[in-house]
Amino acid sequence: MDILSEIIAHKRTEVELQKQSVSPEQLREQVQKLMGSSSAPRHSMRQALASSPTGIIAEFKRRSPSKGWIYETAKAEEIPAAYETAGASALSILTDEKFFGGSLRDISTARPLVDIPILRKDFIIDEYQLLQARIVGADAVLLIAACLTQKECSTLTTQAHALGLEVLLEIHNPSELPYINKVDMLGVNNRNLGTFVTDVKNSFRIARQLQQAIGSKKGASDVRNMPILVSESGISHPETIRSLRAAGFRGFLIGEAFMKTDHPGDTLKDFISPIISQK
Repeated sequence: MDILSEIIAHKRTEVELQKQSVSPEQLREQVQKLMGSSSAPRHSMRQALASSPTGIIAEFKRRSPSKGWIYETAKAEEIPAAYETAGASALSILTDEKFFGGSLRDISTARPLVDIPILRKDFIIDEYQLLQARIVGADAVLLIAACLTQKECSTLTTQAHALGLEVLLEIHNPSELPYINKVDMLGVNNRNLGTFVTDVKNSFRIARQLQQAIGSKKGASDVRNMPILVSESGISHPETIRSLRAAGFRGFLIGEAFMKTDHPGDTLKDFISPIISQK
């Protein structure tokens, strides 16, 4: 069994146990109250990336299956806010506990402290997780094509939008292009989820195919509604950002390059500086 298969098998068990503790109906009631009140305004991740000069989605994660602990004592009340101060366009917060050392509490802790979009990054396979994301204050969710059938992906996208959540669809190769359907952002993961080996060239390899696939599903008058392209993982140099932008990408999800340092916010600030200076 590869790493992704192991994660998904555990996730199915985890979600079923959570449902026994708090029923889907209870979560829906909480969401209805939230959506019916004058809660804090939603933050559009798509718009944030489209209008940003850097498009950096700074990731908060403590560990990974392949590298173990990266920053075991990382605090959600400190690092996300430091990322925003340093110039992040959006945040990605890992909520998987077993494999990544995160939790939904990390989002609920960070949400009142930042004014930029938050992506719930997890292995989402059930509407239950979308309800959780809405309750803790996420603005967007990650859907991974490799974890879902096309029908499941389409259904979850519709359900997410109904909850006021944007969708970042993650693909790994051209065979997953048919999954593109009404998503807000389209990400290319440069990390093989079976082996967790990373190669940023993956984004460049399929950039043109992504644009063609998106264009075939949208009319010329729909340009403003086309998904924003996002490159995920393996980015460690500002020059890579410039090259990816030239290839059509507007979002860049970066985690370990920042989290492996003592002060991720300061590292992000130094990373962004040469990008801004050449605009």
